[in-house]
Amino acid sequence: MLDRALEKPFEQSRMETRKIAIVGAGISGLLACKYTLSKGLHPIVFESETSIGGVWTKTVETTKLQTPKPAYQFSDFPWPDSVTEDFPNGHQVLEYVESYACHFNLLKHVKFGTRVLSIGYDGPPAEAMQSWSLWGGDGMPFRSGGKWKIRVQDCLSLEIETYEVDFVILCVGRFSGIPNIPEFPPNRGPEAFHGKVIHSMDYAAMDYQAAKEFVSGKRVVVVGLQKSALDIAMECSTVNGVERPCTVLYKTEHWNVPDYLPWGVPLALLYLTRFSELLVHKPREGLLLSLLATLLSPLRWAVSKFVESDIKRKLPLKKFGMVPKHSFLQEISSCLISTVPEKFYDRVEEGSIILKKALAFRFCEDGISINGEVEPLNSDLVILATGFRGEKKLVDVFESQLFKDCLSGSPNSIVPLYRECIHPRIPQLAVIGFSESVANLYTSEIRCRWLAELLAGTFKLPSIKKMEEDIEEWNKYMKRSSGQYYRRSCIGALHIWYNDQLCRDIGWNPKRKGGFFAELFEPYGPTDYVSP
Repeated sequence: MLDRALEKPFEQSRMETRKIAIVGAGISGLLACKYTLSKGLHPIVFESETSIGGVWTKTVETTKLQTPKPAYQFSDFPWPDSVTEDFPNGHQVLEYVESYACHFNLLKHVKFGTRVLSIGYDGPPAEAMQSWSLWGGDGMPFRSGGKWKIRVQDCLSLEIETYEVDFVILCVGRFSGIPNIPEFPPNRGPEAFHGKVIHSMDYAAMDYQAAKEFVSGKRVVVVGLQKSALDIAMECSTVNGVERPCTVLYKTEHWNVPDYLPWGVPLALLYLTRFSELLVHKPREGLLLSLLATLLSPLRWAVSKFVESDIKRKLPLKKFGMVPKHSFLQEISSCLISTVPEKFYDRVEEGSIILKKALAFRFCEDGISINGEVEPLNSDLVILATGFRGEKKLVDVFESQLFKDCLSGSPNSIVPLYRECIHPRIPQLAVIGFSESVANLYTSEIRCRWLAELLAGTFKLPSIKKMEEDIEEWNKYMKRSSGQYYRRSCIGALHIWYNDQLCRDIGWNPKRKGGFFAELFEPYGPTDYVSP
């Protein structure tokens, strides 16, 4: 009896001494901090910037939340009553995130202005690790003798320091850091252009007045058709009008939505319910669910067409040649949905924004040369809203080439993460916030709760072989559902199916609603997971 009485306090004492390095103080990093604290662990959050908030610290003036507010909130910290908009602006989102961090006293665990240079694992040799059949050798999150060395640099003093920790959580995201710059033939890249070329991240880093002055009076070309491209084009058209129209150069049309109410029906009712997921083939679904998804395929097609028809009704896509060739279901399955800024197509109608398709382009002295066209697109400024190389940022932090190769995986598959969090062959490490969803905050929170339970010993991971088999099933699903965008690892059309797996792992009832019809037809959201 005495041994049993002493066992729990002893284990709690060990947990309190476990140091957890969290890289990044964006939303995922803050959630990881909160939930590791809840298990008696000791998190240290490294943040290179001087404030929390991640991507929300540097936005263009017109940026708004892309997801309806109820789907983008912390489960135990509702939006304040003062925020009445369904799509809060960037300032409101950042204030909400800061309030969350203050409410749960997380800031004292953050080391601001501290850049992580590299992480190195101090443990068994590579040959021994490659022979493991269980994650970390024994399937446990804290391996005896295994430590991570975190090399960090103070952004002001440039002094370098090394921290030794028991576990690492990478929360570096995929929408910041290393810009994705298209490749060009020799001497046909930005160096050939006599004007200025910047990435959207450089534009977003400017204060609002400086950004307006920067584009004022210039012939601007924005490359891209996702949210940042649309927002920047709107700002340029506001500053320069029809006298200096902003050209949006794009490669592929997308189902950018005017709102989340197709024909007056909330989009969540169509894509965020258990019934909606019955229409979709899922990883490891079994014969019955596979048969059901096949039988319901006409309804799946009809729902997609229903949404598409509403978008075409509200936006003049056909008039401007902007009707996508793929389905809306593929758009949401790829996490590519963007909200069209209000009056965007009014600007196109008046001529202050010009939409131009280009499958390939290169730079010339006077601007951009589009393949197949004789005359160049004359411009003074080109803004590349071409996204980020999130995978490279994730991989480059490792010192070990073995771990770099493990995380990179095959160029023809998704980043190999079990439950989108754990690489089966990298011990004592997790990744949160890399795989995408329709509402990233919502997804990151349940992942952090799952990870906290793993660290607390609530459950154990299956064998490496079984985890790799599961990853391959998700890889097949993402290739089937997302097409060329499969490496985004999007779970947008399978939120509930994915969350069910996490719930079962940690011993929660995956069914969170009350009653059969509510369970089948009511949309799921963050507040459904507020308690076990």
